[in-house]
Amino acid sequence: MGSGRCTRFAELPAEVQVIVTDARRATFGSIDERGRPHLVPITFALRNGELVSAIDHKPKTTTALARLRNIARNPEVSVLIDRYDEQWIRLGWVMVRGAARIDAPGSATKALSARYPQYRSFPPAGEVITVTPRSIVWWTWAE
Repeated sequence: MGSGRCTRFAELPAEVQVIVTDARRATFGSIDERGRPHLVPITFALRNGELVSAIDHKPKTTTALARLRNIARNPEVSVLIDRYDEQWIRLGWVMVRGAARIDAPGSATKALSARYPQYRSFPPAGEVITVTPRSIVWWTWAE
């Protein structure tokens, strides 16, 4: 088994970087007003050493999303990028802990459109969540 930690995506070993580049979604975690974890699936891209995710056009019950309120109140977040496979020797995950900020709508369109074809014809128009890593921890079954 392999595991480790670093502070920048560029420091990840090649076999761990594959987990990040191959992932189609991640789980974003913030803390709500009562101190409880709030987890949501997200699409994401890496841009200049940071992780970006945009509020997109997929149906939502409100535009005042809890994750945005949570970041405004407490910018400490976690993002889990995992790889599951029935062949357990392929299991692995990367957890990013860091500070999130809310950036202008459209500021991550290029990075997200390069990763997700769905965004090429209908780019995300909502706020962008940018996570600056402070700690990146990973684990893989095989070294």
